[in-house]
Amino acid sequence: MYVAPSILSANFLRLEEEIKAIEQAGADLLHIDVMDGYFVPNLTFGPCVIEKISSITNVPLDVHLMVKDVVKFVDFFIPLKPKFISFHIEAENHPIRLCEYIRSQGIHPAIVLNPHTPIDSIKHMLEFVDMILLMSVNPGFGGQKFLPLIYEKIRELRELIDRKNAKVFIEVDGGINGLNASELEASGADILVAGNHIFSSNDYASAIKSLKLEF
Repeated sequence: MYVAPSILSANFLRLEEEIKAIEQAGADLLHIDVMDGYFVPNLTFGPCVIEKISSITNVPLDVHLMVKDVVKFVDFFIPLKPKFISFHIEAENHPIRLCEYIRSQGIHPAIVLNPHTPIDSIKHMLEFVDMILLMSVNPGFGGQKFLPLIYEKIRELRELIDRKNAKVFIEVDGGINGLNASELEASGADILVAGNHIFSSNDYASAIKSLKLEF
């Protein structure tokens, strides 16, 4: 299991210190939620902030675009060379074209599904993506309660990926903690995004290990 701490839950007054702490604690990815105030009712980080973040850490960036004008935002972040750029299938009319463009820039493309969006909506896209992010809360704010319906969606997606012999990671984001990590792994998840569980802990390394099921 890979763990991607979400800096949405970090202390912004100590952001550099927080990022260095989770790097030392064993973070595999650094999950960055970019919100535009339109697709979701919140505003977060712009490219200037993320450029500074990329300059102080060796942890690969996992940029999650919760935005309406997806193509414009993708072009903002391509120069920063994150490992993944993910965008919501609900926000883009030409997702295959956009995935091909992201890949052509040397970045792994990823698709995001809101809790209510069916797996069938991306069943023809597996060859064009390297990761699918399943939201286990309604996107826009940290600290929300995990929606158990996501277990079934993970299993359905894992079955589809395996049946097509695709090489696609399953990432899950929202309400994740040490209590549901084992069932998420059993359902077929590969990467867990966690904010409050890690950043509200007094021991970031132990919090991350609990999600990796290392005790």
